[in-house]
Amino acid sequence: MLRIFSLTLCLCAGCASVPDLPSVDSFPVPPPPDYAEQQHWAALPTTDDAADRTPSDTIPDGQATAKADVFFVHPTIYRDTREGNAYWNASLADAELNEAVDESTILNQASVFNAAGKVYAPRYRQANLSVFYDEGAAVKQRALDTAYTDVLAAFDHYLTHFNEGRPIILAAHSQGTLHTIRLLQDRFVGTALHPQLVAAYLVGMPVRKDEFADIPVCTEPTQTGCFVSWRTYREDYVPSAQRDDPAIAVVNPLSWTTSTDRAPIALNRGGVLYNYDGGIKPELVWAEIRGAFLYTNKPKFFGNIFFRSQNYHVADYNFFWMNVRENAVGRVGEF
Repeated sequence: MLRIFSLTLCLCAGCASVPDLPSVDSFPVPPPPDYAEQQHWAALPTTDDAADRTPSDTIPDGQATAKADVFFVHPTIYRDTREGNAYWNASLADAELNEAVDESTILNQASVFNAAGKVYAPRYRQANLSVFYDEGAAVKQRALDTAYTDVLAAFDHYLTHFNEGRPIILAAHSQGTLHTIRLLQDRFVGTALHPQLVAAYLVGMPVRKDEFADIPVCTEPTQTGCFVSWRTYREDYVPSAQRDDPAIAVVNPLSWTTSTDRAPIALNRGGVLYNYDGGIKPELVWAEIRGAFLYTNKPKFFGNIFFRSQNYHVADYNFFWMNVRENAVGRVGEF
């Protein structure tokens, strides 16, 4: 149960070591994926995978009858450099890493959307976590560009072979959000595909309010053709003035508006702990927008005395699991 919170604590406290990876002058990358092969997808609606799961028998997987698709881009899971995977970008032949992706982000995040659409989640050569430390700009960009080429290739394969003109939800977290921002710019802004966009859930990274020329911030719960974004912190977190940028979009995942009024805990339809431990937790946290961030109370659960981080990044989806799920269904219905 505490694994998700322990990971958050470690990352935000800076206790994760920066791997000794190849220099910018020596930038090997693992082989690219072939998205015609099932093994290069973490989730497909035609396979038995973690995106099919739900935290309760009373909450069904609705992909079989869903009228929309969900293209989900997972966050950074690649943090180390085990023998055979000593790259800035992850090798898709790393079975241990693939399993970690499936058992964390696909189970806890991608599954949120299996009532709203058929879930497609590509494996990709994700950049190592170290690119988000104080690395050289060239190294960071080369690693992220490599990862994005895979995400773009996966999306184009999905469009060609799976979509068949269906409405599309884009959803992502953290590093996945960075790639999905680029994907929206490259494939949706000002294109013929734009009318198929139900909404984009761009969670865990700052997104500017004016990021897209024709995709606005969602300000109503059933608005379509728009995007939502938030980054979650404990109520006593005090950001630097530089980070608290008023140009950053924040949508409250309990009210689904940009109002700065606190959305009370009674609106929280249910969050989940890591791997659904204990099932749905109704009224887990309240939520309030302050500046560029979303703030919540410290959630109550057995063992929370050890949960001391002010940064709730890893729980951006988990704290609002049922609210995100029902919102995605509502936007599809409105579409």
